[in-house]
Order: sequence, then C-alpha cells, then structure tokens
Amino acid sequence: MRVGVLGVGAVGGALAAVLDRAGHRVSVAVRADAAAGITERGIRLTGAWGDTTARVEAATGLTEPHELVLVATKAMDARAAIEASRDACRGGTVVVVQNGLEGADRARELLPESRVLGGLALFAASLVGPGEVRITAPGDLYVGPAAPEDPIVAVLAGALPTRAVQDLRGMQWTKLVVNQVNALPAITGLSVQEVVAHPALRRVLTLSIRETVRTGRAAGVRFGSMNGLGDLVLRVAAAAPAGAAELLPRRMARGMGDVPNPGSTLQSIRRGKPTEIDYLNGAVVAEATRLGRTAPVNEALTRLVHEVERTGRFLTPDEVARRVRLAIAP
Repeated sequence: MRVGVLGVGAVGGALAAVLDRAGHRVSVAVRADAAAGITERGIRLTGAWGDTTARVEAATGLTEPHELVLVATKAMDARAAIEASRDACRGGTVVVVQNGLEGADRARELLPESRVLGGLALFAASLVGPGEVRITAPGDLYVGPAAPEDPIVAVLAGALPTRAVQDLRGMQWTKLVVNQVNALPAITGLSVQEVVAHPALRRVLTLSIRETVRTGRAAGVRFGSMNGLGDLVLRVAAAAPAGAAELLPRRMARGMGDVPNPGSTLQSIRRGKPTEIDYLNGAVVAEATRLGRTAPVNEALTRLVHEVERTGRFLTPDEVARRVRLAIAP
C-alpha cells in the first residue's frame, strides 16, 4: 500500500519504519533540513520491536495520492502539515495519531473528502537522533472509530500491534490520564520512573491523575480500557484515599519497564522544541473551564512546563511540590 507519514519524530518515525518493514511503500513529510538526511540514511529503528532501517521517500510534503496517511506531528503542527499534503490525503484514509482530544475532528474539517480516524500510540518511543528512533517499551496502536475487520486496521496490524475501538473519546481520555506522566519529567529533567520513585513528585502526579479523572467524569466520559487502565480502575483511583491512589502511578511506571522513559514532553524540551503541554494537562484545564470547574493541579503543571520552556531551567522536586501546593491552597 502507498502510505504517507506526516511528521517523523519518535512516533512517526517508528510508524514509518515498521510499515516499511511490513512491505509498504512509505513516504514521509519532514522539515526541509531533515529530508536529505532521511533520504540518504533512512530511518533507523531499534529497541523492543527489533532493529531495522527503513528506506523511505522524504520531502517537505506529500504530493501523490496515498491510500493511507498517518498524521504524527505535534498537535500544534498538524494543520500546517495537513495543508501542505492535502492533495495526497484526498480520497484516502487519514489516521491522526496524536495527543489531545480534538486532533481527528480538526483534520475532518480540513479534509472533507477523506475518511479520518483517530489513533492513540501506547508504545514508548524516543527520538535518539535525526532519523533514529528507539522503542523503549512496546505497546499497541489504537485506531477508531473502526471495526476489527476494517481493512486499514488490518494493514496497520500487519506492521505493529493494533486494536480497533468504537468509542474513541473514552480512549482519548484514558490516554490523557496516561499522559499525565509527561509534565513532571519536563519540569524536573527526570525520567518517568524517577518521578514515580520520588515521594513528593509521586504525590503531585497522583493529584493530577485524580483531577483528570474527575474532570472526565464530570464531562460524562466513560474511560476506555488500555494498558490495564479502564473506567472502573480510574474511578476507584479518583475516589480512594490519596495514599492508596498512589498505587496507580506505580503501576503505570512498572508497565514502562526498566529503560528510563523521558516522556515526549521532556524530549521536546531537550531538543529546544515547543511542547504539547497545552494539549495534555492544558486539555484538562480547558475542559474543566468549559464545565464551569477548575483544575488547579493541571493548570500549575502546564504553567511550570511553559516556565521551563522559557527559561531552560529545570526545577527541583521540592520546588515543584511547593509550587503545586501554593496553586491548590484555598
């Protein structure tokens, strides 16, 4: 199949590599300064899914029609990337593999002649260099709304573990809970595992998870099941005593294995790139505001990530805990 990938960061690079390995003709749309290197050296994938080098066609945009296009840019870059490759998407299927809640809806507005699905990547990938991606923890790709027998699901399942889901919104909210592990590494420079191991940071992470679940519940969300998390587990965690609720982030960290996971937001910080924090913790704040509620922990974490982006200075765990306490103080 003719497959295009918009954005070749950690997730997009991994998807391009495994689809090439599965025998598809893969083209990628990347920045002009990266296209020549990827064309010459390919995309190198290592880690939990094995080692492979994908020889792909790289340019600043896709031009020929593609049967399948995966949008794997950062959420704030999606519109420009889609507009640059609009002709390639026309009439095909577009899967928006992105954080946040609104990526697929925005793509549908831009691509009325295409079938647009949402995608959620549950594997952990790190961009270790230009065109070099390492899978630090395996996981599934969720695609929906779609049936298991959908031909696009079958194509993707031939390249990596893929699950079809009908209730994409519920799955997006569960992924939003999973993505709560991103902010604190970006603020402190620590890995996810180190954050969870630190008592003060683990408490902050637990607070942000509980706040996210409560906001989703207020919005009428039934959380989808992924990576051992689901509606019942998350509702129990939101209602349990704080100490007991800390078992949830411990469980999430164990699922990531022993390889230090920096999280995608810290990876952006380290590369000097804008982060997606407004589509992660910031999405919780936006939904709470829409509902006439507050989300002070998520608001504080969003603000602190932007502070690190602006200053280039990581905060100590004690400073983070102090700043969060001030944000939630009555």
